[in-house]
Amino acid sequence: MKIIKEENAENFQYADTSSVLEYSIALNEKNMDFCINTITGRYPMKGYCSNLEVEELCYILEGKGTIFKFGSEHIEFKKGDIIFINKKDIYYWEGNFKLAIVCTPAWSKEQCKLYSDKDL
Repeated sequence: MKIIKEENAENFQYADTSSVLEYSIALNEKNMDFCINTITGRYPMKGYCSNLEVEELCYILEGKGTIFKFGSEHIEFKKGDIIFINKKDIYYWEGNFKLAIVCTPAWSKEQCKLYSDKDL
């Protein structure tokens, strides 16, 4: 059993519109991790993103927004909703919201791919 105190989590700014409180570094588990992401606007700011290795379960803690899946529908969400993102889904977020994210296996920056519109 492990406990990671909020004061031991690390803050990262992955873009002007995405601020992450990352618990996974202190958690140090290869099968799962956890973070809280605050998005204000569009993320990524241009194009799309995808995680090539992990599935993500997202719980909306506050606010509302829309997730736009490439070549498919867009889904509006609000506080209290969950979103399951399959590995290799290509998408972007838009809105003002805070979400808790559990990834399995554990997320790493190297797994994340950003796409420009011309890449797709």
